[in-house]
Amino acid sequence: MNPKRIIVGVAGGIAAYKACSLVRQLSEAGHDVRVIPTESALRFVGAATFEALSGHPVRTGVFEDVDEVPHVRLGQEADLVVIAPATADLLARAVAGRADDLLTATLLTARCPVLYAPAMHTEMWQHPATQHNVDTLRRRGAVVLEPASGRLTGADSGAGRLPEPEEIATFAQLLLSRHDALPHDLSGVKVLVTAGGTREAIDPVRFIGNRSSGKQGYAVARVAAQRGADVTLIAGNTVGLADPAGAHVLHITSAAQLHEAVTKHAPDAHVLVMAAAVADFRPASVAATKIKKQPGVQEGPTIELVRTDDVLAGVVHQRIDGQLPNMRAVVGFAAETGDANGDVLFHARTKLARKGCDLLVVNAVGEGRAFEVDSNDGWLLGADGTEAALEHGSKTLMASRIVDAIASFLRVGDA
Repeated sequence: MNPKRIIVGVAGGIAAYKACSLVRQLSEAGHDVRVIPTESALRFVGAATFEALSGHPVRTGVFEDVDEVPHVRLGQEADLVVIAPATADLLARAVAGRADDLLTATLLTARCPVLYAPAMHTEMWQHPATQHNVDTLRRRGAVVLEPASGRLTGADSGAGRLPEPEEIATFAQLLLSRHDALPHDLSGVKVLVTAGGTREAIDPVRFIGNRSSGKQGYAVARVAAQRGADVTLIAGNTVGLADPAGAHVLHITSAAQLHEAVTKHAPDAHVLVMAAAVADFRPASVAATKIKKQPGVQEGPTIELVRTDDVLAGVVHQRIDGQLPNMRAVVGFAAETGDANGDVLFHARTKLARKGCDLLVVNAVGEGRAFEVDSNDGWLLGADGTEAALEHGSKTLMASRIVDAIASFLRVGDA
């Protein structure tokens, strides 16, 4: 990889301790990370901790190492600035253009992408002043993440929790990979995403499943939420993935449960992204007790399979029949392998025509590709005949390109 110079700014909030994990993750990814805390932040985490994790000295004021002019040089040389946590006070100072410490002075001189990860109490996050400041920073080109919801300081719970360090690091890497800003352009758009594999029970112990990890669907939900969409994520088997910040997550197990959840939420959605790997077949009957091996019998039991409902085709038919007047875009996924009848794209084009969706994301699978890995590539096919390659990279990068295409499709539809 190409290592980058990253500044991690840490504001004075209880979530400052999570910045330690963020610094470690970015450093272990090979980047040159420098921490600039505020004086208040050092009341939560000592300078020695940040120095040990980053390998750089920690300063807070503009009158230290004056000969190196750090308040100008650090911002000028940075490839990315990440502020985590970004408190209400820090957001307000950034909007006002204050330069009363090393961190705010650095923000004024930085010409690279800037990523803010807010953390504060719900009332502070929802206050009109904070929302105005967030909108202002976004208009200026900064990326301000939606906070997570959950336990806050004390017994309080709600929106305003700092996203997990893994999620912040994911977006940091995305900004470095995209080479452009992550727009906040889906405000008011309701996006329904399905992710992960379904499990079809054979008995109380066994099931029929697949190799989907849910990582790609989660990445789409995560990116769409951070671009302002109102995201509902229906998650099947997702190997313990953390819920994306800003998304409402529903957990299901079987294809029937996924069908029920999509049927319930599709009428309100503007966009459906069917990234889940839904089982095509399920056992015709489920044994009430564990199926046991019979002594002296070599043959195993015969399991009769029946087809599951085609959730994607069902949504398309409902839209054609006028039952989903809000639905403006339907995105399908196809995991394909070539065979004697044709290559991956041949089968994908056939599936696109058969399913009737607006966009189809195509992955070639097998030999460590697509499933159970953190990177991906493929193609994006449009019902209008357009085809575009999706470059190899992280699943978050691929998700951002998919959401780019969805946003473009919606803009064309509005024109």
